[in-house]
Amino acid sequence: MGALLEWDQRLFTRVATARVPGADPALRRLSHAANHGRLWLGTAAGIGLVGGPAGRRAALRGLGSLALASFTVNTLVKWSARRPRPLLEGVPAIRHLTRQPHTTSFPSGHSASAAAFATAVALESTRYGLLVAPVAAAVAFSRVYVGVHYPGDVLAGVAIGAAAAALTCRWWPPRPVVPERERPAARAPALPLGKGLVVIVDDQAGAGAPPPHARRLRAVLPEAEVIERGPDDDLAELLAAAADRAVENGGALGFCGGDAGAGVAARAAAERGLALAVFPGGTADRFALDVGVRDLEDTAGAVARGEGVSVDIGVARSGAGEDTWFLNEFSIGPYPELTRVRGRLERRRPAAPTTALALARVLGTARPVELNVNGRPRRLWLLLAGNGRFVPEGLVPAFRPRLDDDLLDVRLVDAGRRLARTRTVAAAVLGTLEHSRVYEAERVPWLELDGIAGADILALDGEPLSGATGLRLEKEYRALVVYRPVRGRGEPVREARGAAATARRRRRVRGRRLPADRGPSDPPSIP
Repeated sequence: MGALLEWDQRLFTRVATARVPGADPALRRLSHAANHGRLWLGTAAGIGLVGGPAGRRAALRGLGSLALASFTVNTLVKWSARRPRPLLEGVPAIRHLTRQPHTTSFPSGHSASAAAFATAVALESTRYGLLVAPVAAAVAFSRVYVGVHYPGDVLAGVAIGAAAAALTCRWWPPRPVVPERERPAARAPALPLGKGLVVIVDDQAGAGAPPPHARRLRAVLPEAEVIERGPDDDLAELLAAAADRAVENGGALGFCGGDAGAGVAARAAAERGLALAVFPGGTADRFALDVGVRDLEDTAGAVARGEGVSVDIGVARSGAGEDTWFLNEFSIGPYPELTRVRGRLERRRPAAPTTALALARVLGTARPVELNVNGRPRRLWLLLAGNGRFVPEGLVPAFRPRLDDDLLDVRLVDAGRRLARTRTVAAAVLGTLEHSRVYEAERVPWLELDGIAGADILALDGEPLSGATGLRLEKEYRALVVYRPVRGRGEPVREARGAAATARRRRRVRGRRLPADRGPSDPPSIP
């Protein structure tokens, strides 16, 4: 230990007495700008404003990581180490800060905050991470250069900050920039300038941010037919008429709005053999992001080049023979409210375990649901059936790496066990929900539900589903082609009609494909 401290002192002396031309005033101002996280708060605001969904996620994760690192350093570590600050005898006066810090030296809080913010931003966006990293490194170096920290203090702060950013992934995994490249590509009609594309814009879905989506669409696809939904228009009828016009034009159907409307558009397109262009325009746009579309320009480029992928569609079949399609998930219980509460908490308390807090709020007022799952009576707090495998494990999954696995991702919380609610929240706080005995998860090809009491507990893609007491959940395998920029080379290209024909053949096959660890005649393992 003595040798390390001696090395630390010698290195501090060399840095503090070094002369870097033009660096004295710049590094002093930079170090001052980082006080109380002001520099990173301003950077986060800028990234959030100009960076779109990826920028907002990067800014949110950066602020959460900064808060966690700052709490760890200032509340836990500094007051246990109590290392005195370096002496300023060898540091030129021009570098001295106007106000010298009065806290202990180990570790560097500025360095921890800088490393936490930069690492967190890089986890969400490599581009913004590369922009922020040099500034963060300069802040860390400045703390030694102006004479307020030893190099060891800075290195320890950087390690704590990076660990804090990595820890946020335990509760909120970063979304991959590009979904899995091995996903088979599907050929969609190339529509330069949008000729032949009929787009319905539903700004009532909660977007409506300037500039209006319709105007932006007309700018990037000037030859597309863009139709804005009026307040009295029936969305299903509007989409059906638009799909019929797209068939006549030999083009494709487009939709800009929320996920629930995208599900209606998906059905209209699939039933007519059309490719679908999904333009992000809702409050979440989960389906568009999972497909690999980040903004309107991404979709517009794919439409012009004819690039797309095949995706599955989830189907809820009622006993009356009515089918309702969903793109994201089917849920029983307060799952839609859970996602809304978690979203609000993430904006207000980015460093907190928001899943656990949301679970505590929602389950505190919820009531257990009694129903039969695959013929067996169950008493549940929540049931979620996702259209494809969600990650991470847990009740508020973040994203799907691919959308063509032909399986439902079923997750539920058993209300029949003792202290089920308390155990669920505790497991969510610790990040061990997948190991809890009150939580079950399985990937299955179909699911039978009956004896459902209460029409207000069912939802498809977050929208209520009423009047159903019994449902069979299934998948339509690669039933839809969706426009998406294809970034990988050499991927096999499948015709849209071929994908639809494959889906029809699979529906005629009695045995459905199951995971590799079960045979085709075995039933789903969730009782």
